[in-house]
Amino acid sequence: MATGFLWDERYMWHDSRTWTDFAAPDLLLEPEPSLESVATKRRFKNLVDVSGIAPRLTWLDARPATVAEIERLHTPGYVARIRELSTGAGGEAGDGTPFGRGSYEIALLAAGGCIVAVDAVLDGNVRTAYALVRPPGHHAEADRGRGYCIFGNTAIAALHARHARGLERVAIVDWDVHHGNGSESAFETDATVLTISLHQENHYPVGRGLVSDNGVGQGVGANVNVPLPAGAGGNAYALAFDEVVIPALERFRPDLILVASGLDANAMDPGARMNLTPACYARLTAMLVDAAERLCDGRLVLCHEGGYSSLYVPYCGLAILEQLTGFSSGIPYATIMDGDPASIAVHEHERAAVTAAAVNVARVPSR
Repeated sequence: MATGFLWDERYMWHDSRTWTDFAAPDLLLEPEPSLESVATKRRFKNLVDVSGIAPRLTWLDARPATVAEIERLHTPGYVARIRELSTGAGGEAGDGTPFGRGSYEIALLAAGGCIVAVDAVLDGNVRTAYALVRPPGHHAEADRGRGYCIFGNTAIAALHARHARGLERVAIVDWDVHHGNGSESAFETDATVLTISLHQENHYPVGRGLVSDNGVGQGVGANVNVPLPAGAGGNAYALAFDEVVIPALERFRPDLILVASGLDANAMDPGARMNLTPACYARLTAMLVDAAERLCDGRLVLCHEGGYSSLYVPYCGLAILEQLTGFSSGIPYATIMDGDPASIAVHEHERAAVTAAAVNVARVPSR
């Protein structure tokens, strides 16, 4: 069955301001574009267009999320504040999240795009789907934005699947290099949504994503963190999938798997220190496709999050789409800082980090 691909030109119109908007007001610097800029997403879409894979995708049309859908996650006061600022000159959604005029409507479109992708999979129109949305969402919390994120796109899609579509269990696998604090906070007391975050340890937000953060109250066990040491490569991530991610999914047995698909663990990302290549992302995607086939009738939706190398992110994204569709474009992305993914060995401190996280698999709510 086909793979859905969701894109809307208006995502490129979100104004994430400049890097100097993060600086102290008395710090004199030449303005520099935000890392969360148009380039990585547009170049990903452009590579899709020229790679030969585009005709093999089922193209999905985004729609804005409704306020009711957004308020399944966010407080009415926060939503109203973003709307008000967006009608003027813009403002600050929260820590590291400046935005310009009109970004409220685009953020609604991003969350709504992820909902559309979920509905397309659940309706059987496509088997899998990739939503290339902007702004990202996995850092946004109920009453504030964080880390470029305004609304929690992936978490909102999970809530839609649970409450509007009636699914009993949903899993979120977050492979963004930063911790998925927004999804963790949204579901830390909820045993019906399994959240798994693989991230560079103690990177952003600082102090979040510890192995010991394993859910609260009725949600104990349904939150799994895999903080990996800086420098981890594809084999370390594959080990984490083998020993933590896939066993946790098998124990939980979700009705749908969502992926917070940040591509900033790539080897060329300017804001992180991990070593994933396009071949590594292909390998991890294949593992999730296999898990989805065995556990939830193949239902797998990826919602785009971070990734800030405009050179490398498009190739990582294409590698993911090739695995979803089974189509090989023949584009030689493997020649760009790639090579044999097995060449990056798993170091002992990386193995120890995976082993520590694997302890929590036995606490995942079983079905």
